[in-house]
Amino acid sequence: MNPLYLFFIVIILILLAGIRIVYEYKRALKFRFGKYVKTLQPGFRWIIPLVETIQIVDIRVITINIVSQEVMTEDNVPCSIDGVVFFKISDPEKAVLEVEDYHFAITQLSQAALRDVCGKVELDTILSKREEMGKNIKSIVETETHHWGIEIIDVKIKDIQLPENMRRMMANQAEAERSRRARIILAEAEEQAAGKLLEAGLQIDKSPSAIKLRLYQTLSNIAAEKNSTILFPFPEEVLPRGKK
Repeated sequence: MNPLYLFFIVIILILLAGIRIVYEYKRALKFRFGKYVKTLQPGFRWIIPLVETIQIVDIRVITINIVSQEVMTEDNVPCSIDGVVFFKISDPEKAVLEVEDYHFAITQLSQAALRDVCGKVELDTILSKREEMGKNIKSIVETETHHWGIEIIDVKIKDIQLPENMRRMMANQAEAERSRRARIILAEAEEQAAGKLLEAGLQIDKSPSAIKLRLYQTLSNIAAEKNSTILFPFPEEVLPRGKK
């Protein structure tokens, strides 16, 4: 084969071997003989084969699960809590050069922060203020990741697993609370009804005719079933009358 043709073939293979395509949602860090050179933007890019290498970094929002952590709350209640972390890389250079594996580092930081935050509060606070707990965990994690060029977007607590006996106690507590509220409502209703009856009695007492009408209405209600005999031990004229 003609050496010139062979030379051209080698050149073409080198050119093809150095072609790289960087997608819009990624960035590529270029290294020459292991030394960082620059960050390649999206599009068609070319590197020198065997001399230069690239490392791709995804700059989209990334989700990492916080595996269930055994936590002892401030009021000595054991529980298992898991969550999720949302983050994105704001500085690809720092994310690669400042930390070995940012996925693993964020996972470990999040787990430690979750145990630290939830272990300093009571169980009722964790159950009722999940958003606040998530913000506290986010604050701790982003303090470290800020130096790595990583932005923590949000941290959410997903699930809280309690011991079976604790769940039963909480159910009994909720049932007792509902019973207490029902009794209070019933007592308030009785109080209001007594007040209305008192007002009605005072109003009726002002008119003898009203007393008679009320008596006749009561007799009518009793006789509606037509299975009762009504006896008056005294005549109607002796019923109390209002003052004239």
